[in-house]
Order: sequence, then structure tokens, then C-alpha cells
Amino acid sequence: MVSETSDDGIPEDEREALLTIGHGAVVTSGGQSLQQVLKAATEYALAQGLGPVVYGVYAFAWRITQLLFRLVNFGSVQTLQRYLSAYSGDSDRQGRVVGLAYLTTLVVGLGLAGGMIFGSEWLNSATVSHPDFPPTIRLFAALIVLVGLVRVHAGVLRAVRSAQGEVLFNRVLRPAVTLAGAVGAMALGYSVVGVAGSFVVGMAGLVLVGFPIVVSTTGIRPRLGGVRSEARRFYNHSGPIALSSLGKVFQNRVDVMLVGFLLTASAAGVYNVVLVLVALAWIPLLSFNMLLPPVASGLYADDEMETLNAVYTAVTRLIVTCVVPILAVLVVYGRTILSAFGPNFTAGYVPLVVYLGGVLVGSAVGATGWLLMMTDHQYARMALDWLLAVLNTLLTFAFIRAFGLPGAALGTAVAIAVQNSIQVVLLRHFEGLWPFDATFLKPLGAGTATIGVMVLVRETLTGVDAVAVGLALGAVTYVGTLVSLGVNDRDRLVVTTLAARYRRGITATIDERRSERSRDG
Repeated sequence: MVSETSDDGIPEDEREALLTIGHGAVVTSGGQSLQQVLKAATEYALAQGLGPVVYGVYAFAWRITQLLFRLVNFGSVQTLQRYLSAYSGDSDRQGRVVGLAYLTTLVVGLGLAGGMIFGSEWLNSATVSHPDFPPTIRLFAALIVLVGLVRVHAGVLRAVRSAQGEVLFNRVLRPAVTLAGAVGAMALGYSVVGVAGSFVVGMAGLVLVGFPIVVSTTGIRPRLGGVRSEARRFYNHSGPIALSSLGKVFQNRVDVMLVGFLLTASAAGVYNVVLVLVALAWIPLLSFNMLLPPVASGLYADDEMETLNAVYTAVTRLIVTCVVPILAVLVVYGRTILSAFGPNFTAGYVPLVVYLGGVLVGSAVGATGWLLMMTDHQYARMALDWLLAVLNTLLTFAFIRAFGLPGAALGTAVAIAVQNSIQVVLLRHFEGLWPFDATFLKPLGAGTATIGVMVLVRETLTGVDAVAVGLALGAVTYVGTLVSLGVNDRDRLVVTTLAARYRRGITATIDERRSERSRDG
């Protein structure tokens, strides 16, 4: 397929794909940033209101519940990304796919919730041994089903390339519900059990309100009639992804479980805050991955592999460019940020830095996991996930026994690095996709210069002003170094085109508001 080329030498189909993914990244990064602010506010409020021991009980129960959030959809959210775009124009097939996603989530969620309820006493006796843990985990069991349904709401919107809709449900409303529930419960004098109950009530309301919004926005009405004709293909895709998700629980989150089993409730609380900060560093990867899956699925279906590789390269370089300054700030000022949660939380600095090494590798290879799924290599990813899950469990256990809390981060960081390194090799083997070239060295060089400047400021000045000065000089150093090294044409295209688009939109909105005020006046 021959694509027209614009004046800047970038083919039109590649240009369209980059701008679609770039716009999704902008919308998602805003939502992700707000999500992390809301999460951090929730964790701060709970850490201050519950005290270190009870907060540790909450943190351990919450992390276990979050692990099951990864399993409750049984791969159906990823399958929505694969097939809703492919079935564009066939509303009946789209409705059956969405119906299967809701039904699968409900059935699996009820099963997981039942397991949590019946196993709550055993888990408590084997880990934190606190009287508030069993009732808390039982309430969180109901939350698994509710969050799973909200994730399907968001997944449907994402699959039709509505980044705003996915961000609204998954990145804004979900954490807003938990923050409101936490603050409200503690304001009424409740402890951790009351907080868990408030989470359930708020999420149930979001499920009920969200369903008609999704149907009216997408025009896709879930249906179960005739699903047998679609079920085989659906589960052929979702089944391996579900097993991959289970493997990734052991690969990337076994650290949470082992911290609870081998260390203390206070250590679980410290590690919980470390994971909140680490989530900030994942924002660029998650943001650019928002609309990359449906775009990649469309390019793959049209056999536009050259365009897909060009898009993969450009998007991965943009991810690296955005993640490097975040990593620099967390490495240089991580101890100061952790101390804001309380003096005992500074024990999480070394685990934080270790974990960030895995984030760098995971971000530097881009959307390897999504691309394996969108190019129908979900079985290869499943096998890899399970192979490394076993390895990571053994390594993390040994690392925690040897190094304590930093060992938990080390095991996960190694797993992330190995997983993504192998996945990028598999993509090259299966589809010839390879994102790396010399341009990737530019953001890495700029990041090195930025860390040097911020460390110099940190060692020279003290107090809050030192942080402000360091951040300002770091930003100037990073941008200035990038510009001096030269900005790639595709990076410039995404930044300048989207900036101009948003500027026109803001200007049009301001002019419209002025016209309305003039008419009213």
C-alpha cells in the first residue's frame, strides 16, 4: 500500500497515526497525573489518619486487591482493543464482544471475591495478624467485581479511540471515589473497615452511572444473543492474556505479597508509598500506550508493517524523552518526597531507586507487550510471562531474605528488565519490528546532564528553595540539551502540530465565551 508523503517527508498514514497516539498521550498524561495526585492524597490522608500499623494493614489488603484487579477481566479489556476496531461497521459483532467482556468480568469477579472472603482468616493468620484485616479484605472482595466492570466501561471507550472517556473513568473518577471515601470515612470517625466500605459504595455508584454513558457515547449496545459464534475467537485471544496477567501478578507484584509474608506491616506501608511514587514514572509509557493498541491493530490488519515500525520507533523515543526527567527528579529528590509522608517512610528511598532501574528499561523498549497482543502473538507473551513469573518469585524471595525491603524492589526491577528485553527481541523475530537507533542517545545524554545539575544544587543549597531551584534549573538543562543535540522531525511534528491544535481550540473557546458575554451584555 502506497502512502502519500507530506512536505516534511513523513508519510500521511504515519503522520495520522503519530498524531492520534500523541493526542491520546496528552489527554492520558493529564488524567494520569491527576490520578497519581488523587492516589497520593488518598495514601497521605490514610497514612496520617490511620497510623503506621493500621495503615500497613490497609496497604497490604489494598495491594492484594489490586493484584486481583489485574485478573478480574480475564483478558477481556485487551480483547476489546483487538476486535472492536477490527469490527468497525458491524454493530452486532461489536455488541457481542462487549457483552462477552461484561459477562466474563462478572463471572470471574464473583469467583475471585468468593475466594477472598473464604480465605480472609487464613491470610490474616499467615501475614499481618490484625483483627481489622479480615473484615477489610471481605469488603475489598466486593470491590473486585465493581472495579472490573468500571474497567470494561473504560476499555470500550478506549477501543473506539476515546482517550477522554477512558481517562474519565479509569484515571479520574475511580481514584476520586477512593479519595472521597477515605476522607469521608475518617471524618466520620471510622477506621480501616469503614474506609473499605466507603470504597465499595462509591464504586457501585460509578458502575451504575457509567453503563448508560458508555452505551450512548459509543453507540454499542452489549448483547448476549448469538455470542456462541463469537466466543471461540474472543476467548482464544482473552484466555492467553488472562494467563499472562496471572503470570505478571507473580512477576511484577509478588514483591507486595512477600513483603507482607516476610517483613512487617510497617514495611508494607513504606513499600506501598514507594509504589505510589513509582507509578509517576510509568505515566509516559501508559500515556502513549493509550491509543497505540487500536492504531497498531489497524495497521497490522492492513499489512502496513513499515508504517507500524516507524510509529513504534517514534513513539518509543517520545516515551524515553518524557520518562527520563521524571526518573531524574525521583532519583535526586526521592528521599525528600518520601519524608513528606513521615520520617519512617524515608526507608523506602533505596527500594525506590532500585525499582526505577526497571522502569527505565520497561519504558525504553516501548509497548512491547501490547504489540505482541495486537499482532496475534498472545501465546508467546503468555509463555514468557509464566517463565519469568517463576524466576521472579524465586529471586524476590531470596533478595528479600538477603537485603530486606530493597530486595523486593530488586526482584521486580530485574523481572521488568528481563521481560521487556525478551519481548523486544520476540517482536523483531516475529514481525521485524525494531525501534532503536542513535536518536535514543539524545534524551539519555540530556538526562545525565540534568541529574548532574540537580545534584549540584541539592548539595549546595538547603530547604524547600533548594528543591524549587533544582527543579527549575533541571528543566532548563534538559530542554536546552535536547535542543542543542537536535530534535527528531517526527518528535517535532507531534509537539508542534498538537500544540498548534490546542492553541487554536483554546483561542476559539475564549472567543466564543467573549461573544456570549457580549450578547448577554
